[in-house]
Amino acid sequence: MPDSTLFYASTLFGAMTLAAAIDEGRFRDGGRVLLVSNNAAIPEVTPALDEAPGFAALRDRFDRVLSWNEIIAPLHPSDWKPRSIETPMLGRLLRDLIGEPDELVLESIAVSPSRTLAGLVKDCPITVYSDGLMSYGPTRDPLPHEIAGRIARLLHLDLVPGLAPLLLAEHGVPAEALTDASFARVVGRVTEAAEAVPRAEAVVLGQYLSALGLVTAAEEAALHERMLRGLAARGHRTVLFKPHPAAGRRHARELRPVAAELGVDLLVAPETTPAEACFAAHRPELVAGCFSTALVTARRLFGLPVAATGTDLVLERLTPYENGNRIPATIVDATLPRLEADGTVTEPPAADLTALVAAVGYCMQSGAHPGLRETAAAYVGAHGPARYFKKRRLESLGLIERPAPAPARPQARLRRLLSR
Repeated sequence: MPDSTLFYASTLFGAMTLAAAIDEGRFRDGGRVLLVSNNAAIPEVTPALDEAPGFAALRDRFDRVLSWNEIIAPLHPSDWKPRSIETPMLGRLLRDLIGEPDELVLESIAVSPSRTLAGLVKDCPITVYSDGLMSYGPTRDPLPHEIAGRIARLLHLDLVPGLAPLLLAEHGVPAEALTDASFARVVGRVTEAAEAVPRAEAVVLGQYLSALGLVTAAEEAALHERMLRGLAARGHRTVLFKPHPAAGRRHARELRPVAAELGVDLLVAPETTPAEACFAAHRPELVAGCFSTALVTARRLFGLPVAATGTDLVLERLTPYENGNRIPATIVDATLPRLEADGTVTEPPAADLTALVAAVGYCMQSGAHPGLRETAAAYVGAHGPARYFKKRRLESLGLIERPAPAPARPQARLRRLLSR
């Protein structure tokens, strides 16, 4: 297909973002091919985004929809990377299948499958669109010049007004915010086409934390239990659990005994229905989660009360420090109310979010953002290393002084002399 744009998406949220950008006229007219990837751990038992009923509301934006999983089967999209000697041949085979695109539109450019696609489809500009709050953090991994030099822009939802994305900023890539109205219209159409969502007073947002190694399975179950107990303590008797699309229903099964103990009617949203459709359908009284982007869309786009639980645990456990989830967890922890198991909701301490994100971003990727050092030093000097920073990271960057070594005891000095 000549003069076409190749779009890539792995989530329904991403496809909705693309639809909003297309509706705003952010892409030129011409053929549009959507390449869909199912990156779940076991994609054979997890529906792909184009199999979700709500996708019907997005389908007319694209001339063709292809499956990346089918193209590279039986290999997994997140794991497969062609060897350098295979790249020219596989690139030609891919272009025979999808045509000669004159623009690539990719998410999560630093990792596969996007990075793989950028290496296979060469000689055309790349637009990157953000996957939620992660756009405000630094680029996860260094990009080769052959890819970075082709990235023309970053499209993102304006989830945190006034905060500029750090993603790809080291390459001078300009960021363009999509309008709230266009995304809200897309969500409305998806909600009409999606499976019906049970009505509930409050919502618990499940994530995929243990599968990513951020916490243990027991700790993730305990987080969901704390959220449910907190909602019950606040008087909510019907609670909707929205599972992560890749997590299955295990988390909901674990919550049922707790709900029975609390006298709460626990409902479960369809796996393929996006969280935003749950918000649009019934406008719950409170949305609880850990650090999901959906917490921010609930408050920003739908004006719903939200509260976070467990961000302190996640911030402590995230490894390595440059883990891409650190900025989303930091933003949620610093800006959203906190829900405890006894139903208490407290506002976080006031924070200079722009300076905080810049400081954390510098500590994550200091080599890519040396210009943020002064801001980081000022923030750490004013607020100390607690909560959002690791002392060893700050010491290695020279933002705090290393503690003086303890003086050697006489016995230790004697042992060293004898060993010589």
